[in-house]
Amino acid sequence: MPSLDPAIAEIRRAVRTALADLPEGAAVVVALSGGADSLALTAAVAFEAPKLGIRATAVTIDHALQTGSDAVAARAAEQATALGLEARVVRVEVDDATDDGPESAARDARYRALRDVAEEVGARAVLLGHTLDDQAETVLLGLARGAGAASLQGMSPVREDDDGVRWMRPLLTVRRTTTRAFCAASALDVWDDPHNLDDRFARVRVRERVLPVLEAEIGPGIAEALARTAEQLREDAEAFDEMIHETIEDIVEHAEAGISVSVAALAANPAALRNRVIRLVVDSEFGVSLTRLQTLEVARLVTDWSGQGPIDLPGCAAARHGGRIVFTART
Repeated sequence: MPSLDPAIAEIRRAVRTALADLPEGAAVVVALSGGADSLALTAAVAFEAPKLGIRATAVTIDHALQTGSDAVAARAAEQATALGLEARVVRVEVDDATDDGPESAARDARYRALRDVAEEVGARAVLLGHTLDDQAETVLLGLARGAGAASLQGMSPVREDDDGVRWMRPLLTVRRTTTRAFCAASALDVWDDPHNLDDRFARVRVRERVLPVLEAEIGPGIAEALARTAEQLREDAEAFDEMIHETIEDIVEHAEAGISVSVAALAANPAALRNRVIRLVVDSEFGVSLTRLQTLEVARLVTDWSGQGPIDLPGCAAARHGGRIVFTART
């Protein structure tokens, strides 16, 4: 028998490992754009899922942002069908007038559509084709934004949402060159998204300019090092989150139209823990993510109290009343 192509073997192994966490008889959704990463993922799922008794549906999202996008989506679905999977094409409307820009709006629309299909078919998981290269780009972009350790954690291999659906990225340890080699060895017709070469997007500039320069000037292995950094920071964050939740149980109380936190308890904790508690309390109670500057302003009510008045925050306000910091909803 001819030996299995190394790229095919690597990606099938990664998918097999990810699917092994799901029970027999489970259903999954595979996000398929038609690009090399998602196409390799879909082909590997089509091979591995039946052996584990898992039903898989390939879903292609047509964002209708490019001429001929419907034909691209149809071709991707045809390949999924040829691989033996049920295939669907879902057309979405992208609100490109949002503050975060068209790329973010398209991502939000795509994830909503994938979640809807997952709910419809009773899927336990949605599989996404992000690779190690995507992870490295995400870490660099987070570093450039100065968004702190949370951003530098990159993308999680597995995340479970409030509805119990797992969002899984089986290829986060796989290089993009490997997915292309998989598709070439499998005679799969890869679609190259022109947006992936459009340097108006920061991610494209990181991919095409920044990472190659780092590799050339510092040496090979930069992408792998960035991915390892993300993994280590996620481990640290998980341990930190456990500490925070244990702390919050003792120092947080519900208040009228909001929530309050003990000043003495916040003051007794290191700055990193204090700031995380503040961010978590506001996020969990009001659904708002504070910037670092906003977080530090709230922390000053604890560490640099001189009678200052309430601090206006997105969706809420923070004020010191006696020995507590009180967060109330803004009307």
